[in-house]
Amino acid sequence: MTQTMSIEPTAAPAPPHANWETLGGDVRALPCSDNGEALYRFGPAPLADGRVRFSLWAPDAAAQGQSVRLEIAGMQPILMSQGDRGWFEAVTACCHGARYWFRLDDGTTIPDPASRAQAEDVHGASVFWHPSDESGYAWRHVEWTGRPWHEAVIYEMHVGLHGGFAGALRVLPRLSALGITAVELMPIAEFPGARNWGYDGVLPFAPEHAYGTPDQLREFVDTAHGLGMMVLLDVVYNHFGPEGNYLPSYASRFFREDRQTPWGPAIDFRQPEVRRFFTENARYWLEQFRFDGLRLDAVHAIEDEGWLPQMAEHLRQCLKDRHVHLVLENDHNDASLLRSGYDAQWNDDAHHALHVLLTGEHDGYYGEFNEDLPGTTPSGPGTPALRHLARVLGEGFAWQGETSPHRSGDADGPLQGREVRRGQPSGMLDATSFVMFLQNHDQTGNRAFGERLTTLADPDALRAAVALQLLSPQIPMIYMGEEDGAREPFLYFTDHPPELAQAVRDGRRREFGAAAAFSDESRAAQIPDPNAVETFEASRPHCDDTDGYCRAWHHYYGELLAIRRHEIVPRLAGTRSAGVEILGDRALVARWTLGDGSLLSIWLNLGDNPVPAQCEASTALHSNLLPGGIAALTGGELPPKCCVTCLHRAKTGTHHAHLSHH
Repeated sequence: MTQTMSIEPTAAPAPPHANWETLGGDVRALPCSDNGEALYRFGPAPLADGRVRFSLWAPDAAAQGQSVRLEIAGMQPILMSQGDRGWFEAVTACCHGARYWFRLDDGTTIPDPASRAQAEDVHGASVFWHPSDESGYAWRHVEWTGRPWHEAVIYEMHVGLHGGFAGALRVLPRLSALGITAVELMPIAEFPGARNWGYDGVLPFAPEHAYGTPDQLREFVDTAHGLGMMVLLDVVYNHFGPEGNYLPSYASRFFREDRQTPWGPAIDFRQPEVRRFFTENARYWLEQFRFDGLRLDAVHAIEDEGWLPQMAEHLRQCLKDRHVHLVLENDHNDASLLRSGYDAQWNDDAHHALHVLLTGEHDGYYGEFNEDLPGTTPSGPGTPALRHLARVLGEGFAWQGETSPHRSGDADGPLQGREVRRGQPSGMLDATSFVMFLQNHDQTGNRAFGERLTTLADPDALRAAVALQLLSPQIPMIYMGEEDGAREPFLYFTDHPPELAQAVRDGRRREFGAAAAFSDESRAAQIPDPNAVETFEASRPHCDDTDGYCRAWHHYYGELLAIRRHEIVPRLAGTRSAGVEILGDRALVARWTLGDGSLLSIWLNLGDNPVPAQCEASTALHSNLLPGGIAALTGGELPPKCCVTCLHRAKTGTHHAHLSHH
């Protein structure tokens, strides 16, 4: 990439809403349009005359009086014109697939931070890719408008472990046949190397080149739509990865000097350009790839200045002819966001309570679920973990404003002993505002050895918990491999340069070294190396339909999802809790009045002994045990390691009994 001479820029038409930043930066004021792409400020934008506008927000370069050049492979460099607020622009002819980059006065070459595709990796050239190009992918299911949220059965998937977009596409028919209605992809934005969970991405608009081309991603989404499945995308707006992030060198205003996150300086959402960057990113995935929704990673690390609800409103205004679903990961349990344009939140409280009940573990944040909520004085039966689960099933969150010991500071720590309250009241929210899971990438992969519940929990107890998860009114999410009873671990893996890889390796071993289980150095030394190819390969689930063990698990999931599809989903709208009753130390019954007036009850006993209980045989839908589970319950007791689901249908209902057992 050598520089010879510069071409002066041609006159560039004013970008859309060029003065938007000076009007307060409320993203609800950004324009909507059918073709969308021509209105994007970040990234290459094709114009009506056939030329392309390239833009770069480089306020540091502008403040220092530097120039910026656009360099397109095979063409002479173009000196970009400087506009207001640190913007540089150039308009030129450019072919689809052309490689380009920006060059600063000091010779530094940088990829487009809004690159639509990368030729190689995060340090290489960007590629001009425009989805309307005639040579691109032709959509086959243009009539698809999505599915209502209450129909969602989510399957979280890591694309790389399936061999990229083309490999992941091949598993879609099997997932559809199982009863999955929404596939959620872990982050796919360009990250360093070829192996990563995706949360180290630094180019949020570019699909990871190691997974395939943008058109292959579009084919994946289109194929899922043809099978009746939505596709959700996990996006990371709270940080950039540690390798390949060039923004601090020319746009330091992207970050705050006064706020730190676990991943470095906080992104500064006070800046209008920052708010627009991520709003355009959300629209880009939804518009140009036809994703049906987004899962926003760790929004508790975003000091958003009102941006989160504004963005949700903007997206729904621009895409009002489709179902668009927005899901949060939010450790703060901020119920107000679930009334401000967001459909649901991952329910960590449900996971933690069930994990403690299934495994007995109480290290780290699980400790809070092995103790009662601060300020409560429980009476009667039930372990603390069961009481947390009871609140989750009845009200959504377990933590609704109580002081969290795990998050509060030590007297000599950075929080100086300050108490941290977690959560807000959530009982007024719909049950479908919560996504329930037994495993996900975080809760499995952030364990030192990535163990799955199949290797940690009693098999019958696990089946009982799966029945609760898949038949409760909360939205169920399955992590890849669960549906086959996978026993392979899911490990943390990366593909970093040697120095960064060693830092990650050391940091991970230090983190686990604080736990008593790893006080022995020989035990800590067994923690898999995240950067080793073997760690990545060990994380692939290998179950298939020729294995009897896997086939039995797959049948069990399919059986439960069929009941959900036929009996629960048609009645979900308007569902309200009818209370939760604790039956024993590890047993309860949760009841819901469904939208048609029917009464759903789930009787769960994860303990070792039967407990008194009663359910009419005519209302029983399912038991994880053999028919004896239903017979015992109708006879007055709930067996150990058992879940029985009953539905007392409203008299006006037209649904017929569907008795099932496993």
